[in-house]
Amino acid sequence: MNRIAECCCGQLTIEVLGDPEMHGVCHCNNCKKRTGSAFGMSSYFDKSQIVKTSGEANCFSFHNTEQNHDQKRHFCTVCGTTLFWSVSTMPKLTGIAGGCFVKSPLSEPTYSANQANICSWLGLPRQWQQDA
Repeated sequence: MNRIAECCCGQLTIEVLGDPEMHGVCHCNNCKKRTGSAFGMSSYFDKSQIVKTSGEANCFSFHNTEQNHDQKRHFCTVCGTTLFWSVSTMPKLTGIAGGCFVKSPLSEPTYSANQANICSWLGLPRQWQQDA
């Protein structure tokens, strides 16, 4: 099954084949700032699963000191949605904003990362794998 994730205005898309290798939520400050929410929903696909990208993107590269990795975020030049990214500690994977798969939604996430930063009011399913 092919899935397409798109930005808010639809100008930038990324198409992938199949299900993500990893699909979960992250409570680090970086993900909270990226999404403007209590957590980020991140779906990581093997680079071989990427069928194509279309549209124009800008790239923001930086070193994430909180988690000690380099990151490159690709975002729409029109609406600013961060659609996909790469992380130096996972070189074979591409992260895609899980909520951007609106026409073919992903299944339930399976993990919750960076629990130390979880918002105190947030409850998540107990069956999800949780890491510090």
